[in-house]
Amino acid sequence: MQKDQLPRHVAIIMDGNGRWAKARGMSRTQGHLEGVKRVEEIIKSARDIGIEFLTIYAFSTENWSRPQDEVSMIMRTFIMVLGQKAKELAENGVRINFIGRHQGVPQEVLKAMDDAANVTMNQIVMTLNIAFNYGARGEIVDAIKSIAGKITEGKLKVDEINEKLVGAYLYTKDQPDPDFLIRTSGEERISNFLLWQLSYTELYFTDKCWPEFNEEQFLKALNNYAQRERRWGSVKV
Repeated sequence: MQKDQLPRHVAIIMDGNGRWAKARGMSRTQGHLEGVKRVEEIIKSARDIGIEFLTIYAFSTENWSRPQDEVSMIMRTFIMVLGQKAKELAENGVRINFIGRHQGVPQEVLKAMDDAANVTMNQIVMTLNIAFNYGARGEIVDAIKSIAGKITEGKLKVDEINEKLVGAYLYTKDQPDPDFLIRTSGEERISNFLLWQLSYTELYFTDKCWPEFNEEQFLKALNNYAQRERRWGSVKV
């Protein structure tokens, strides 16, 4: 693949940790831990290939409804991984940026997020967006509230609202929209993920569960993207 065949921004819905573990007689915890290994592998691969932005769906606002012991395990693992990997990511030019709401997130998790963001804040090779406590409808609601607040304060007029302005109030402001979305585990839906930003994104679904989605699978997906012709509603002449 040539540089101009690569997507600038790749988004991934990392699905299937639990199903992968169940199929092998393992606990869901083991599935999540194996999934962490794939996260590390794909981040490194994306960085080495030249992807500028990588957005991973780590924990949705709906995931709090999972069994409490599983949620607690995910929180502990999240804190541990951020603490262990932030410095390494910074050394490799990766900036960590968190998107999602802070409300309801345990303080120790918020601290780990802040620490990781601060350690990597000056890196420019690749931006890693981690969607945590994230829901796209909530993101759009938050943007609407912020815009409404500016109007109430007299700092913005209604007729100044356009798509560019709305984008400036989203969690991913100042970033290009994803060119390519990958979802693992055979599910073919976007599950309240980046609803505004995915308007013209190329979609790729694979039956592989996330713990099976290694660098080889990632390169296969990128090669698929490279064969596509993006027209954004126009017709090739």
